[in-house]
Amino acid sequence: MLFAIHAVDRAGALPTRLANYDAHKAFLSDTSRFGVQIVMSGPLVSDDGQTMIGSLFLIEAPGRNEVETFNRADPFAAAGIWEKVTITGFLRRQG
Repeated sequence: MLFAIHAVDRAGALPTRLANYDAHKAFLSDTSRFGVQIVMSGPLVSDDGQTMIGSLFLIEAPGRNEVETFNRADPFAAAGIWEKVTITGFLRRQG
């Protein structure tokens, strides 16, 4: 099953995001221990097209529990970067 993770940063979180970026990237390099696979992911950006303001993931997983466990273990979550995280099931129609 596919799940979308939509995570919006707290106001002023950019310096903390940048400080934790290498740990976040390393964490995403192997998700097998969580039983999930990243279909695609990347930062959400403001209207200037550059300033990172959140994260978006499309995850393939057996169920919501695996996705929640994966998300909680992300270094960005541990650093308190995200103000709001929404995990929603997703049905692919195109692409």
